[in-house]
Amino acid sequence: MEALTIHEAAETSGWTPRMLRYIERIGLIEPARTESGYRQYGAGELQRLRTLRELLAEHDIGLGDVAFALRMRREEALSGAVDSWLEAEPQRPEAVSADQWLRWEQEKHARIIAALTTNEMMETAA
Repeated sequence: MEALTIHEAAETSGWTPRMLRYIERIGLIEPARTESGYRQYGAGELQRLRTLRELLAEHDIGLGDVAFALRMRREEALSGAVDSWLEAEPQRPEAVSADQWLRWEQEKHARIIAALTTNEMMETAA
């Protein structure tokens, strides 16, 4: 089978070598490798790259969106969690009155953000 190097594939497809590596890293394409580890792009990979570009343009989405869709297909737990979140209706905690619910949520978010910021600072200092 004839194959192109990453630089030849980039030139042919319009993607840069860096983007081709990124597309591979996020799981959207998996080029064959030589025994030495060099990527080899065949006709199938070039077609996938072309149709990927068309998909992105046609639906005004980014590579991350397609990568997430792939994760949703592969990871049942993630798919279930997203489905549950999309179907869930907001519910006011019983201990919070309706007129205090907004303030209660704001304070809860502030505490979470403060805790995350503190954890990030501690990790950075370590």
